[in-house]
Amino acid sequence: MEQAPEYKMGIIGLGYVGLPLAKLFLEGGHTVYGIDADERKINMLNKQQSYLSDFNRKDIRKLFSKNSFHVGTAFDVIEKVDVIILCVPTPLDEQHQPDLSYVIGAAQSSLPYLRRGQLIVLESSTFPGTSEERLKPMLESTGLLVGKDISLAYSPERIDPGSKWELEQIPKVVGGVTPSCTAYAKQVYGSVFNEVVLVSSPRVAEMTKLLENCQRYLNISFMNSLLKLSEELDINLWEAIEAAGTKPFGFTKYYPGPGVGGHCIPVDPLYLLWKAREHHMDLPFIDLCHQVNEDMPGYIVRRVEKSLQPKALNESSVLVIGVTYKKDVNDMRESVALPIMEHLLQAGVNLGYFDPYVKTLKIGETVLHSTPLTARKMKNYDCTLILTDHSNIPYELLVAHTPIVIDTRNATGKMAERKNVILL
Repeated sequence: MEQAPEYKMGIIGLGYVGLPLAKLFLEGGHTVYGIDADERKINMLNKQQSYLSDFNRKDIRKLFSKNSFHVGTAFDVIEKVDVIILCVPTPLDEQHQPDLSYVIGAAQSSLPYLRRGQLIVLESSTFPGTSEERLKPMLESTGLLVGKDISLAYSPERIDPGSKWELEQIPKVVGGVTPSCTAYAKQVYGSVFNEVVLVSSPRVAEMTKLLENCQRYLNISFMNSLLKLSEELDINLWEAIEAAGTKPFGFTKYYPGPGVGGHCIPVDPLYLLWKAREHHMDLPFIDLCHQVNEDMPGYIVRRVEKSLQPKALNESSVLVIGVTYKKDVNDMRESVALPIMEHLLQAGVNLGYFDPYVKTLKIGETVLHSTPLTARKMKNYDCTLILTDHSNIPYELLVAHTPIVIDTRNATGKMAERKNVILL
């Protein structure tokens, strides 16, 4: 790891990307000024409480142990820092087009406090061209020139919530607007990451992030297509995938599921599709994948309905297991559980759910509370529907005490051989 001077870091956005990044820079001996528009997060941090499943109270307390971590909602601290990193959301709008309002808002709020010698890095997932076409003109509207007075780079976040990967072990891709911008960013990230991978421009770095997630999107979507065919052919697709995975070359295992969720996989491909259409091109693979995954909630509901027959949906009780987008995290962004549960409620199902990370959930106008997993409670339901395979769920108990278990994640493993388990 390269040696570098101590930096004063300004990290805008203290969510699933920004807070782990702040932790890493603090551990590297730097000072961090964290900014977030969400006062709830700031209040919880100041009370040394966590709002992320990857951080406990001890972790939060440790962030403040050396008096090098300062958090707030005001942007005036930007004038104190050497490096500004934007880790804000980049969702889709109602038309499934890029919503850069958080990025633009964070940049605009920073403009009055910019000074010569600062490095600005965007880490939020976005389409190629964002840094140079959107951010650069905004920054230069202050009279400060990128590459001369200030530096601008893009470095895609690669955080995997709930995984065992330490952040510093994940190679950091960096692309600056000019060679001097790249060199500055390399020095900063090299102070805390084991490896920094340099690319020729921000556009290449932005494409790198989309490429990583598009690959997963396409392959998961393909498996979801095969899931429907496997039902017709009476084939256990999970078994076939494991068998194919024994080939020592040329095959990578991807798995089906109830859909795709999170802040990257269902969003990033549509950013790339939007950019392609801006250049009068199309990406039919992404269009097809989007159609496949848009249909998955309806498909899951149809499978539930089929499994419960001859009992009708509006006469049935269903207990959903796991509602976050991914196992062992408390992140609800783009969770496919939400549209599935909404479909079930609209069909008149008496719906309950259990998730160790989500105590209360609002689906439309309906407010639900996580149901304790006891044998007595589970016997009140006609069906258990596993949508997120959290590690700390007693699957044996579910199978033993629920008449029907529909498993979309292969969480029941060898228990799937039992007659009351339906593996999708």
